[in-house]
Amino acid sequence: MKKLPIGIQTFAKIRDPEEDYYYIDKTEILKRLVDAGSYYFLSRPRRFGKSLFLDTLGEAFNGNQSFFRGLYLEHNWNWTKKYPVLKIDFGSGVIHEQIVLHQIIKELLIECFQKESLEVNNESLPGMFRELIQKLQSKYSQKVVILIDEYDKPILDNLTEPEVASSMREELRSFYSVIKGSDAHLKFVFITGVSKFSRVNLFSGLNNLEDISLNPEYATICGYTEKDLTIFEERMEGVDREELKRWYNGYNFLGEKVYNPFDILLFLRNKQYKNYWCETGNPSFLIDLIKKNRYNAIQIEKIEVTEEEMGTFDVDHINLEILLFQTGYLTIYKKERLFEEIIYTLCYPNLEVKKSLTHTILQSLLNPPHLNQTVQKSILHILKTNDFTSLGSLFHSFFASIPHDWYRKNQLAKYEAYYASIFYCYFASLGLDVRAEDVTNHGQVDMTVFFENKVFVFEFKVVELTEAGSALTQIQQKRYYEKYLDKSIKGREATTSLREIHLIGVEFSSKDRNITNLEWVTV
Repeated sequence: MKKLPIGIQTFAKIRDPEEDYYYIDKTEILKRLVDAGSYYFLSRPRRFGKSLFLDTLGEAFNGNQSFFRGLYLEHNWNWTKKYPVLKIDFGSGVIHEQIVLHQIIKELLIECFQKESLEVNNESLPGMFRELIQKLQSKYSQKVVILIDEYDKPILDNLTEPEVASSMREELRSFYSVIKGSDAHLKFVFITGVSKFSRVNLFSGLNNLEDISLNPEYATICGYTEKDLTIFEERMEGVDREELKRWYNGYNFLGEKVYNPFDILLFLRNKQYKNYWCETGNPSFLIDLIKKNRYNAIQIEKIEVTEEEMGTFDVDHINLEILLFQTGYLTIYKKERLFEEIIYTLCYPNLEVKKSLTHTILQSLLNPPHLNQTVQKSILHILKTNDFTSLGSLFHSFFASIPHDWYRKNQLAKYEAYYASIFYCYFASLGLDVRAEDVTNHGQVDMTVFFENKVFVFEFKVVELTEAGSALTQIQQKRYYEKYLDKSIKGREATTSLREIHLIGVEFSSKDRNITNLEWVTV
């Protein structure tokens, strides 16, 4: 068998015959891209293959035909022309000071001058960048190709410190502004990153920079499709393809859904379903923002954003849902037009991400965070045995441990969302099929959990905020459960055999700061 290219971002290494790595041929998309334009921007989550695609572009423009033997581009590229390639990567390390970023950019440019045996005369960064572009064109008598990887990382690393993030943005804007004025010297520009910052605020009028992040034609430019997986067929023996989809497929960029390559490669090596991508580390800025906003996890099940919101993310306008999408924790469920507005509905891409993100949110809600491990170990047993008395006791004990300081910092109206989020995260982080605010003919169910041949329908209520009548009574009167009597509506874990449907009403008190009542009935 060939070797799995885990973590390898260098095209030349993957294509080295002596190394013998698998390679998913993306060069047809590369050719289509180059034929269609000259200035591009692509946003994709981390470890999605952006850097490898960027490096592939560099080798093609450098004219290294030997690396492309057997690939689409071998016979579909003009190998007689070679272009100078200027590649800049901001992906290494964490930068928290503008002066450090300034120095790093300067060192990158000086290194490029030295590599090409060129003399540098300018002292300012924009001046050095402009001079480098012009001298490269003069040296090779060909226009220059600029490839910028992780263009936004210095900003993202400082999102929780707005002033620092803004200073990073201004430093980068000054640097990137050179591209706009160098059009006469440029053959091709490709910029990649995780987030899509507003072009107005970062690229300073680079109006010809085409954003292909949600262009259906390039939806599979990064990531693996179902067809791509056929290259690994010799390693797929015994693999449940539907289970593989459930865990790792589902990323939608308005075209065919794709897998995260990092997940697939590690799964094929280990043959175990794990949170491979998420275990490489959740971005610290994302965790900090979730904590800062005390994010209600339940609302993730139904997020709608406008096309304008998808494109206006910036340091001064941080939309957490958009950031969750750009970082890969949410994906597009559907796109529709409502009158003159385009609306995107976002959802979790797959089981791995849902388990991981709910676990992360749960950790941000708990104090101390290790408490959830004890509770989670008991939940599956409770669901198997329908021991709802123990379920009430379990969560009552947990809520009693929450410091009073949390309540002083939050309004009464947030209590229900906070309590419900914890229930939701506990169940979802176990990998159970959990649906929040599931719509029925009679209204919305707060939370539904599918487990084996059982359906658990939850209704949450803060007694000081609602009218008389128990949460359980509300489920019964509004007949939320009737939807689940239809065997054709299947939960992921529910079987087609006769279901048990359990209605569970959970009531909280803002005064007692805990569960005051947990009732249930089996339909």
